[in-house]
Amino acid sequence: MNKTNTVLDSSKVIASPDSSVAVSQHKSWKDYLVLAKQGIVTSNLITTFAGIYLAAVYTGIGLGSHLATMFFALIGAALVMAGGCTLNNYIDRDIDHIMERTKDRPTVTGRFSANHVLLVGLLQAAIGLAFLALTTATAAVIGLIGLFIYVVLYTMWTKRTTTLNTIVGSFSGAVPPLIGWAAIDGSLHTFAWILFFIMFFWQPPHFLALAMKRVEEYRAAGIPMLPVVAGFEVTKRQMVVYVIALLPVSLMLYPFGIVYTVVAALLGIGWIVLGFAGFKMKDDIKWARLMFVYSLNYLTILFVLMVIVHI
Repeated sequence: MNKTNTVLDSSKVIASPDSSVAVSQHKSWKDYLVLAKQGIVTSNLITTFAGIYLAAVYTGIGLGSHLATMFFALIGAALVMAGGCTLNNYIDRDIDHIMERTKDRPTVTGRFSANHVLLVGLLQAAIGLAFLALTTATAAVIGLIGLFIYVVLYTMWTKRTTTLNTIVGSFSGAVPPLIGWAAIDGSLHTFAWILFFIMFFWQPPHFLALAMKRVEEYRAAGIPMLPVVAGFEVTKRQMVVYVIALLPVSLMLYPFGIVYTVVAALLGIGWIVLGFAGFKMKDDIKWARLMFVYSLNYLTILFVLMVIVHI
């Protein structure tokens, strides 16, 4: 985003966060991508597609004859996630200027008014749910539940009140592959729920690693992330517990074949080893960065592999 287009600095914008008039009208499509948290949406679409593809394989439905369904599911899931993230921007506009990673959001710089962001978020979510409804009612309901958990239970409630916010957010973050599967098979095979729980157990160590990296920013913003409230040692123990729990869950998909099983085992064991290494490393922030990067690679490799072994 070109910061030179901002008319007023962020401190003036924050002074009146509920203003319905945008400070700057120089909007671009890139600003909407920032609001929608493009990186989060893109990574979650990988898991959504995996759910779609695997559902087609295990229900014996040729995906080639259901391209419209796949299109509706991916567009719908993307818009629902984008809507949730945009609404997250709207709700958090009073604290985003405090944190380095969020201080350049359009809601902080004044490029968008609060009312505009609220409208965009609601429209994205509504259109996304409509697209999901064109696949199956189950997919639309799951999308709505995930949206409600993320916007209401996580962003509006637990994010600022309890360290359990990460767990609450993990429920919403785990629904993308479930949406994808439901778009093809509304009855939801056991494999669909395993995908859900892989995503669920993956998220706490991923986001707690981020929280460790940004601990002082979260502290300044008054967000009770676990590293802020309980310190790094407790956080590291919690992260390792979730990584250990993730390994057997990922291996429950052993019917996917020997290649998947071996790679999933190696990835899981490698993450566990890295997790325990954190108790010996002197630089906690460096360890948190390694855990964060590993988590991203773990998720991408695992879900891409699920598709590849079924081609």
